[in-house]
Amino acid sequence: MTLSDSAQVSVLTCGKGNELYSLFGHTALRISDSANGIDKVYNYGTFDFSTPNFALKFVKGDLQYFVSTSTFEDFLYNYDYEKRSVFEQVLDLTQPQKQQLFNKLNTVLVSQERFYTYKFIDRNCTTKVADLINEYVAPNTVVKIGNTETSYRAIIYPEFDGHFYEQWGTSVLFGTRVDENAKQLFLPIELYQSIASAKNSGKPLLKSNKSWLVFEEEAAAKSWWNNVYTYIALLLLIVFVNNDKVTLVYFTVMSLLGIFFCVAGWYSFHTELQWNYNALLINPLLLFLVISYGRRNAKGVYITSLLCLGCLGVYLIYMLNKSHLLIVAPMIVAHAVLLLRLGLRAKNKSLFR
Repeated sequence: MTLSDSAQVSVLTCGKGNELYSLFGHTALRISDSANGIDKVYNYGTFDFSTPNFALKFVKGDLQYFVSTSTFEDFLYNYDYEKRSVFEQVLDLTQPQKQQLFNKLNTVLVSQERFYTYKFIDRNCTTKVADLINEYVAPNTVVKIGNTETSYRAIIYPEFDGHFYEQWGTSVLFGTRVDENAKQLFLPIELYQSIASAKNSGKPLLKSNKSWLVFEEEAAAKSWWNNVYTYIALLLLIVFVNNDKVTLVYFTVMSLLGIFFCVAGWYSFHTELQWNYNALLINPLLLFLVISYGRRNAKGVYITSLLCLGCLGVYLIYMLNKSHLLIVAPMIVAHAVLLLRLGLRAKNKSLFR
């Protein structure tokens, strides 16, 4: 189909939600042409929960996301229902650019290009739209603006405010990749800002703005369990109850989680999970301590405690300039106390009395 001269191509930037998948907002493309009865939204952020082995594929990093379409009316209805803002940026494109982009999107819908492997930083709903603009306008038309000396971790960390255990989980799950300076555009708000200052053949790329839906960003609902207080209380309970069985159960859980981090870093295609130094805190070696205790091997407990304390010291030094130091600091203290307690008792041969 040939677009009319009145056709418009625009980028839709959507506000944040309180579900984990919506905490960073969303980006989509809209093509409207009243002369041809077209008003379609192309959404690169679609995935299917019914995909076989969904969780394993997501962890491995080969879960296929895909492009879906909807009418603009339906798109707006869904975001109005979720009380999430929608802002439109109409792009000032030439007629050939509009037509090429329209043709590309419709070709993608009926080809294998419809599917893509999601990457948290490198390939998501925002980067896919940015790639299309850069392909059909000019290379590097939209790029990251400002904040390039801040790490990806420091940028995403506050986005989890009000979602404590999600914030803790992503802090300890991500490795060195997210500590790199965030030179690459990857968030909806970053694309929104880039479009505002981008050029198309020397002219502003942005033709006009429109706010379709504007909602105050609601703080996450208060949770009796998903907060820092239960986190601190649990660690205090484990430390002050001073019971070997409780300590060993805790260390078993932590060691298994550490093993998962190591295996995920090796198994997963997500570069964000690789080289995860948080395994120095949530340490797989803790399992050897538990096994040594079970075999009543005081020397094994002592040596493993020293090794884990050494790892803890290295971890603390490495963490001094990291944005998630505060959220793991209580665990560092708790692990140090528990390891010192067990190690000293093992050294003094009072562990099994």
